[in-house]
Order: sequence, then structure tokens, then C-alpha cells
Amino acid sequence: MIDAFLELASATTLFNVLWATLGGIVIGALPGLTATMGLALMTSLTYAMVGQQAILVLICLYIGSIYGGSRSAILLNIPGTPANAATALDGHPMARNGMGHRALGLATLASLTGGLIGGVALALIAPLLAELALGFGSTEYFLLGIVGIIVAGRMTAADDPLKGWIAGFLGLAIATVGQETMHAYPRFSYGSLDLAAGIALIPAMVGAFGISELLMSLGSGKARMVDAPMQATPLLSNFRDMIRRKVTVIRSCIIGIAIGVIPGVGEDVAAWISYGAARRASKTPDEFTKGSDDGLIAAETANSAALPSAIIPALTLAVPGSAPAAVLLAAMFIHNVRPGPMIMIENPDFVAAVCWMVIFGTIAMAVMGLALSRPLLLVLKVPREFLTPVIFCLCLLGPYALTQRVFDIYVVLAFGLLGLAMRLMRYPMAPLILGIILGGMVDQNLRRMLQLIDRDPTQVFTRPIALVLVAVCLAAIFAGVRRRPRNSQVKRQQARKQ
Repeated sequence: MIDAFLELASATTLFNVLWATLGGIVIGALPGLTATMGLALMTSLTYAMVGQQAILVLICLYIGSIYGGSRSAILLNIPGTPANAATALDGHPMARNGMGHRALGLATLASLTGGLIGGVALALIAPLLAELALGFGSTEYFLLGIVGIIVAGRMTAADDPLKGWIAGFLGLAIATVGQETMHAYPRFSYGSLDLAAGIALIPAMVGAFGISELLMSLGSGKARMVDAPMQATPLLSNFRDMIRRKVTVIRSCIIGIAIGVIPGVGEDVAAWISYGAARRASKTPDEFTKGSDDGLIAAETANSAALPSAIIPALTLAVPGSAPAAVLLAAMFIHNVRPGPMIMIENPDFVAAVCWMVIFGTIAMAVMGLALSRPLLLVLKVPREFLTPVIFCLCLLGPYALTQRVFDIYVVLAFGLLGLAMRLMRYPMAPLILGIILGGMVDQNLRRMLQLIDRDPTQVFTRPIALVLVAVCLAAIFAGVRRRPRNSQVKRQQARKQ
């Protein structure tokens, strides 16, 4: 860890940390721009950078974006990113009551606490998970990919998990387009050389998250900032409030770390679960959604703690814990970093460097969030109609700059329309992208597994880790199916009454 710190301790690192974190805060604060979109666009812009500095820029942008979304959530009641949706429930009522400055201060300190504790968890858990993953074979990796799709679909579409699973397996199907890796046989290419090369992750992700988000925002009205005068709150007072709610902070950190490790779930789910846990444990649950300190702290602490832990499976298993972490995983491959179980053997200094990157970015986020509180409010006044065409052009130019293929522009537009249709029909986007990312791993390991077990599926049950993964998969499926009969009975009763 010391060697990694000394290697990063340079003026170049400090400069990149500051501008990337500030850029992330701006991206997160602007409604319609998400952390995933920002990372996808920045990945193409960091193509010519040194690998470690490029990853540093992306991690700091990631941290700044998740934090920046709390500003628009508090002042506009429009979450800048999905991870800040729970923040708006109590943050915006506080702003309406003239406590916007206090809400921003609490959100900053909660994000700082969650990010630092999550960074420590990254340093402690990543080596253990990598050591466990060394015992994985083709069977375990195939099942891990399936578990990631099932769990992500279950968590991101709690009301109707079937939609989450459909999105995930659609992503797996899209990943099979192109030449397969074992025999270079073209699949679903229909004679097209562009399709034979496969669907690249970055264009698909920019289209699904970026273009679709822009199209959705076209129909929304103008956001209006609260006009209530904000009373200045001393920073020391916010510190005291955090200390008084140390139980909420600790519980939210644990929830955020635990949820972040789950493949494909992400910071938004962690924030909602932490918010719900804080409300159930509160002695005054009626104050929630009316300006509760506990609700605001729980949401912001959990989403910041989930961020570093979402990087853990990306580093050690090559399976991202969230949609932004998926872009980060793709960027690692672009910059010649090979995530997976062997990373602790082949490149242990990089894992230590990532831990320091998270800590640097978190500290920079808190310093700039507190020091530039008033100037950053001007960002929220930028008209959306000015930003939309600029972002649309960047969404098209970024993926094209990586490969210089016009086909990638068509992929961006196609996935933008697909993402818009999925959003309108309330299908979650994260399982779709996770399926595209895991498609290659699932495909290769399925065929290797069938060769190793001589097409005898009963041999799967002789491997302890495989049995655990099968049990997790079945538990996630039956947990999602259990409620459907009750819902259908309620709908029948309502139909009869009508």
C-alpha cells in the first residue's frame, strides 16, 4: 500500500484528481446526466492517457458524479443520478424549509464517511475475494454469470423481477452476436462484417444510458430551484449531527458495502435499502419524507459506501457491481489491465493503487463540495435545452473516437431507441448491460464446462462453490416469484368489484 501511494503521489495525480472530481460533481448535479453516461463518455477521452492515470480520472469522475447528484436532488427535487433518488425524499423538504445549506453539508459529510469506509473495505475484501476466486473453474464462472443476471434482475426490478430477468438474458443474447471465440464462427451476423465483429460495450452502453436518458428528458419540464433563503450552518454543527447519528452511519455503511458487492445492483438499490432500514429503526418514523436527518444521512452514506465495494467484484471477478463499475471494467481492459482472480498475483500494486484512488477522490469530493458550495449552485441554472444537443453530439463522437467505425454510431442510436422503449415499459437497464458484459464469460465457460463434465450435468453438484451459487440463484428466483400469486389475486378481486 505504501509503494502504491508513493507511486501516485505526484503533481499529475493531484491535477487529475481535482479536475476529474469537479467534472464528476458537475455531471452528477445536472439533471439528465448520470454517472454511467459520464464514465462512458470520458472513457473514450482517456484513450490516449497512461493507463493508471486514466483509471484514476474515471474513478474520481465516478465518485464526483454520485455525490453531485445529491445537489440537484436537494435543491431541485430531481435526482442527478438514480443513486440520489432516496436523498430527495428528505433533502428537498429541508431545502424548502430554509435548511438547504445544512442538507448539503450533511450530504457531503455522509458521502465522505461512506466513501472512506468503503475504500477501506475495498482494501480488505478485494484480496480475500480474489483468493476465493482462485478456486473457481469453468462451472463456477458460468454459474457466477447466471447468478449475476438473476440477482441484478431481482434487485433492480423488485416489483416485477421477470422484467429484470428478461432484460438480463436479452443482454446475454446480444453478447452472442459476432464471431465466437473458440472457433471464430460468425453468429447472427447475416453476412455483415460489422455484425461479425460483435456489438461493442461502450457504444451499447452510451446508447442505452445516454441517448435514452436524453430522449426521456425531452418530455420533462424545466427544473426549478427552491427559492427559500438558505440559512448558513456551521460545519462543526454538521459534524455533531453526524456523530449523534453514528448508529445510522455505521448501519448504512454496512448495507452499502454488502449491496455494492452484489453484481449489477449498484448504489441506487443500496440507498433505498439503507433508507428503509433507517426508517424502520427510527423512533420517529413520521419525520421521514418531511426533512429527516437520518433519512438523508442513510441514503448518502450507503450510496457512497456502495461505490468502492462495487469495484471489488469488477477487480477480482471481472464482474461489475454496478452500471458505472461496468464502464470502469471496460476501461480497464482498454488500458491493458486484466481484472480477475489472477490480478492479486499478476498486478497486486494496481489493486492497492485503486484503493488510494478511491480515497483521493473521496477527499477531493468533500473539499470541493464544501469549498465550492455556492459556485456549484450556478451549474443547476444552465438551461437543459442548451446542454442536450452538446451531450447528444458527445454521445455519438465518443464511441466513434475509440474505433473509427461508423457502425458504432448506428449501435449508439439503436440502443438509444431500445433503452427508451425499455424505460417506457419500466424494464431496468442495468441487467441488460450486465448481460452484455457477462455474455462472453458465460458463453465460453458454458462450453468449457460441458466439455470437462462430458455433458453430464450431475457433476455440477459435486463442486461445493457451484452448489452455493445454484442455491443463491434458486433463492433469488423463488423470492421474486412468491409474491406474484398474491398480486394476481388482488387484481382479480379489484376487477370483480369494478
